[in-house]
Amino acid sequence: MIVKHLLRPDRLRQIPKSFSWVDHQLIRRQHLQGCGPTAWALYLFLVTVADVQGLSYYSEAAISRHLNIDVVSLRAARQQLEQAQLIAYRQPLYQVLALPEPSPTPAPPTTVRTEQAQSVADILRHALKGGPP
Repeated sequence: MIVKHLLRPDRLRQIPKSFSWVDHQLIRRQHLQGCGPTAWALYLFLVTVADVQGLSYYSEAAISRHLNIDVVSLRAARQQLEQAQLIAYRQPLYQVLALPEPSPTPAPPTTVRTEQAQSVADILRHALKGGPP
């Protein structure tokens, strides 16, 4: 097991008075899977500049300048983030959205209950044959 220790205690990160964060579920639930590096950069930019409600209104020109990307790449990145349901956009306003809840796992198939009691031996015999009990 790795023992963690501060590498630079003099630079311990503190929550700033200005509001910003990146949720670790973004990675754990693979919300950015399928998004390119430009979309990742745009998401980090929007999370950084957004207010407490996730809102910001940087222009395409300003974002392109800050991220050093062209407008076509910016629009493609924005579309990827919208498809991933991470942001909403209606010019000139961006909203960083709450991360989508994970999809519920499908329930295991249920077996049809018969009126007749069966022995464990019969159930196992049918299970081993691959058929219903």
